[in-house]
Amino acid sequence: MVPPVPAETMAEEEGPAIELRQRKKPKSSENKESVKEEKIDDTPVPERAPKHVLFQRFAKIFIGCLAAVTSGMMYALYLSAYHERKFWFSNRQELEREITFQGDSAIYYSYYKDMLKAPSFERGVYELTHNNKTVSLKTINAMQQMSLYPELIASVLYQATGSNEIIEPVYFYIGIVFGLQGIYVTALFVTSWLMSGTWLAGMLTVAWFIINRVDTTRIEYSIPLRENWALPYFACQVAALTGYLKSNLNTYGERFCYLLMSASTYMFMMMWEYSHYLLFLQAISLFLLDSFSLEQSDKVHEVYKIYIFSLFLGYLLQFENSALLVSPLLSLVVALMLIKCLQLNVKKGIVAKIMKAINFYLACTLTVTLNIIMKTFVPHKENGHMLKFLEVKFGLNITKNFTMNWLLCQESLQAPSQEFFLRLTQSSLLPFYILVLIICFLSMMQVIFRRINRESLKETVTLEDGRIGERPEITYHVIHTILLGSLAMIIEGLKYLWTPYVCMLAAFGVCSPELWMTLFKWLRLRTVHPILLALILSMAVPTIIGLSLWKEFFPRLMTELTELQEFYDPDTVELMTWIKRQAPVAAVFAGSPQLMGAIKLCTGWMVTSLPFYNDDDLLKRNENIYQIYSKRSAEDIYKILTSYKANYLIIEDAICNEVGTMRGCRVKDLLDIANGHVVCEEGDKLTYSKYGRFCHES
Repeated sequence: MVPPVPAETMAEEEGPAIELRQRKKPKSSENKESVKEEKIDDTPVPERAPKHVLFQRFAKIFIGCLAAVTSGMMYALYLSAYHERKFWFSNRQELEREITFQGDSAIYYSYYKDMLKAPSFERGVYELTHNNKTVSLKTINAMQQMSLYPELIASVLYQATGSNEIIEPVYFYIGIVFGLQGIYVTALFVTSWLMSGTWLAGMLTVAWFIINRVDTTRIEYSIPLRENWALPYFACQVAALTGYLKSNLNTYGERFCYLLMSASTYMFMMMWEYSHYLLFLQAISLFLLDSFSLEQSDKVHEVYKIYIFSLFLGYLLQFENSALLVSPLLSLVVALMLIKCLQLNVKKGIVAKIMKAINFYLACTLTVTLNIIMKTFVPHKENGHMLKFLEVKFGLNITKNFTMNWLLCQESLQAPSQEFFLRLTQSSLLPFYILVLIICFLSMMQVIFRRINRESLKETVTLEDGRIGERPEITYHVIHTILLGSLAMIIEGLKYLWTPYVCMLAAFGVCSPELWMTLFKWLRLRTVHPILLALILSMAVPTIIGLSLWKEFFPRLMTELTELQEFYDPDTVELMTWIKRQAPVAAVFAGSPQLMGAIKLCTGWMVTSLPFYNDDDLLKRNENIYQIYSKRSAEDIYKILTSYKANYLIIEDAICNEVGTMRGCRVKDLLDIANGHVVCEEGDKLTYSKYGRFCHES
């Protein structure tokens, strides 16, 4: 007879399954920690992946990272080469180089020069915060009013790294901006890669971004713009947020994404005065994501904490900037966190159900109430003109104000033109974006209806499920791109915020087998295996798109780099040279704000106005100085100029004799409307004015 085998020996031989069945239940006296340990021990340990699988994963990540970094570097080098060819930059004198900075860009760069000329860092910062050498009869805190942290950081880096012995200041400055644009492209690459699972989507994102760069960035027209410094940080924040929202992220990856998101959110807020409005749209997207239980609520509220921390730190370091306290972002985040506390205190019962049902209404009401309270108790003047502009823009108000009507006439503040949509269609971007957006949006709506019907979502969505809308990072991007797109359809200048994410979302979609599988599930495809077809299309479609883009647009890009363009403005050069040689150092110049920016940069002389529209006093100065092109008496003009201590007046023929297609948008037409002068159609003469136009009479 064979002796009976002990039960313990049998359990060891039969494996972990029998061992789990024979475990004793924890006693009631044991604490919760021991129960958790038992549950962890009960979980079978997954087998290690084979070495060839690990090698494939490592190779995929390595190649993807290499492609992302290479794409960013190549784009930065392309911008540098294009800028050199466009302006023939290296062959110009310093004065001619500086003239290429137009309008507000000239002001930004002038403060960078001032910081380099300062005897010490402390003295330079003091002169920026107590600046009385730019605008006559006015002391301004240029650091706060013009968001000069980029120039401050660039000047510190230039001197700390010893670059003054190697490279000229202007090349160092534009080199930083071009480098940030490379980071911008790399961040978009990574975001698309995280969403699709393949770095091929990142390559297609970069290709679409560069081909449509007329509509994705303003770097070619104005390098020092605040958005060119800030948007790369926002792109990094979006990439980190995308990774953070993924449901299958490990602990270390989640921590890394959280830290990157925190740093990039704060840097973005410091670089651009309008950054909190863009973060407000992002917060709305996360709120909607959380409202339909499409993401873990704790993760979303951790992002809210990042917003509050960044706002608080930004408020302190931006000289107690009241605009951050009265921003809608702060009101929304505080309201959502208060609602969260109420929901935690009322977990069960009819009150909890009522609060969940009116969650959206409660959030809107509380946000508006908090914002009104903050504006009541916090003195602020920031961006008040924006509300007036929006009222006139949407027809809620009518005004004769020169500044408001002038802003309405700007091309960047009007609705997008047909050429914009035509360009996106010619590069095949818009059709694929619409296709991807429709599929993701409909899938997202399916998930929302399942949640309303109290159907549980899958913890892990597989390719066979065809439910791309259950992925929280996808839902976030769908909501965010719809919000940005809605604004871009109203104001064309906002397309530079929307179009880069159009490139990213379209590239992710065509390269994602999950999206194609979702479509095939709806079509109930049975003739061909849907998973196999989805995998084939996710490789074939982007390859075909890439080849067609290469064939059509690559020769154009190479032609741009080989053609030498010429930037020649002898009149401005002659004017700046005369001022530096003939004008007294204490002289004050008056003229159009755009020209005043160039004078401040190229000569350093004091001016009467600046091309900025975030300060009431500067807005009033601009309107008063523009009266030199109106139908007013010489005595009135003289009183205006002497009130600002102006010694020299510069009249531009391009403005005085302006002939444009939009007749009502010429400067002189807007001045006549503001001054109550009626314009006749015949001969451009004024009916009710006994004075001639000052710029013609002088």
